[in-house]
Amino acid sequence: MLPTPGNLDLFIDRALEEDSVGADVTTNALIPTHLEARAFLVPKEPGILAGLEVAAAAFRRVDPNLVFTQQLLDGDRVEGGEIAATVAGSMASILTAERTALNFLQRMSGIATLTDQYVNAVDGTTASITDTRKTVPGLRLLDKYAVSIGGGRNHRMSLADGVLIKDNHLAALAGEGVNLAQAIRRARARAPHTVKIEVEVESIEAALAASNAGADIVMLDNMSPEEMHSAVNQIAAECTVEASGGITLANIADVAKSGVDIISVGALTHSPPAMDISLDYETKHA
Repeated sequence: MLPTPGNLDLFIDRALEEDSVGADVTTNALIPTHLEARAFLVPKEPGILAGLEVAAAAFRRVDPNLVFTQQLLDGDRVEGGEIAATVAGSMASILTAERTALNFLQRMSGIATLTDQYVNAVDGTTASITDTRKTVPGLRLLDKYAVSIGGGRNHRMSLADGVLIKDNHLAALAGEGVNLAQAIRRARARAPHTVKIEVEVESIEAALAASNAGADIVMLDNMSPEEMHSAVNQIAAECTVEASGGITLANIADVAKSGVDIISVGALTHSPPAMDISLDYETKHA
């Protein structure tokens, strides 16, 4: 789900301020105030669109009189060359808002497209694709929305959404003589009863220990598909099994065939290629 309009305006305002849109010296020097235009947002390559409403909000934030009309919707699959939307009104306003609007749209569509590729790669298995918290600071809601548009699922939105005991937590507790099983019991006793307990492990032995101690989810981190398969056979009846770490399009099918329930992929949001989308103009003199 996209942020509420008020929260979306906060994202957009920060981006517009970063671009100093109130002091567009190029447009102010060159473009007559009476000049009107219609521009077409055109994807140049295949993919999944995401962020059209965000782009529309960016144009309207610069100039409420701009008219943004969608020909396509978030989630639509494009081959390249289709008109996704048009924006009409002041040429100066469109030019000023263009880069900010395209930045949102290109990144979000890139995330959705990459997610779709990962989802397709595990088709026919029981594995679901999820994102991580490796998002652009301040843009997590938009990044994770784009993942959902691409067919993926959202992992924790924030630190408040679940207990995830990682290696650094266990390393810190080891100094107090607290082992993995004791850490799980401590989390169960102290965390709200409404949240699940997940544990990151790097060996089959640790996976068994986490499952036996009552973990709701065991994350198999940077393990081979063969090791994952062995762990799944031993713990899947007791908990949800997640795979993470080093997941790529080249190896994800083998990971999915191990029988894990969830595969979390940081690359969906930490390094997606932006979709190539251009803004093509028609102009007319008022």
